Amino acid sequence: MTFLNRLENAWTASGSLLQVGLDPDPQRFPRDLQGQPDAIFQFCRAIVDATAEYACSFKPQIAYFAAHRAEDQLEALCRHIREHHPDRPIVLDAKRGDIGSTAENYAREAFERYQADALTVSPYMGLDSIEPYLAWSDRGVIVLCRTSNPGGSDLQFLQMADGQPLYLHVAGLVADKWNAGGQCGLVVGATFPNELAAVRARIGDAVPLLVPGIGAQGGDVTATVQAGANKSGTGMMINSSRAILYASGGDDWREAAGKAARGLRDEINAVR
Repeated sequence: MTFLNRLENAWTASGSLLQVGLDPDPQRFPRDLQGQPDAIFQFCRAIVDATAEYACSFKPQIAYFAAHRAEDQLEALCRHIREHHPDRPIVLDAKRGDIGSTAENYAREAFERYQADALTVSPYMGLDSIEPYLAWSDRGVIVLCRTSNPGGSDLQFLQMADGQPLYLHVAGLVADKWNAGGQCGLVVGATFPNELAAVRARIGDAVPLLVPGIGAQGGDVTATVQAGANKSGTGMMINSSRAILYASGGDDWREAAGKAARGLRDEINAVR
């Protein structure tokens, strides 16, 4: 089964386009986890279990684990998701961008060590930096396109010789050339709904979008869904991290995370 097959099944099974981002910050953990040697795993596992009913996928950000020497806890978390929520794809957010044997080893890290269903990558070094991931025919490759940060415009808005901005050139490369095996998606931020609509128009309905920027970054749900959904009302993983993870710092943090995820799912579905 391909990544896109798994994602389509998850959209149907969950009735949701919400993706829960797993960006664990121990300084913001509730007091019952403070000082626990596996606090990152405990926190993320509880968030996953509290939100899985309302999410189509999960997106652990590798830096939040690696910075705390918690890669083993990330492995355990990915294993927990596969065992207890096997119909929810794991998108490892690492934004890798190298070539050759280095990229091959990044692929092995993501797809063997963590058993991720998809990985975020940078297109800056061209097809050479994408091919090693495409060799894993059942996994997804989510390419940075129009990112949600303001500084993304420094490069992504540069005009190509044909007059189109660089981010649309990237979208075209993915849709027309790199996605021959149906493995690719694009990262396009909710903070730029006009560009999100332009990308969807350029790539058609088949390529899924990972859409960060809802919640703490201020992206608008209605504008996002209207701009990025495909004709089936799916086609997106709309990511929210901090607004769900830290919905409460009190003893009700698990319940608050579930409530926040349910509320955002319902808000998205009301627009669909």
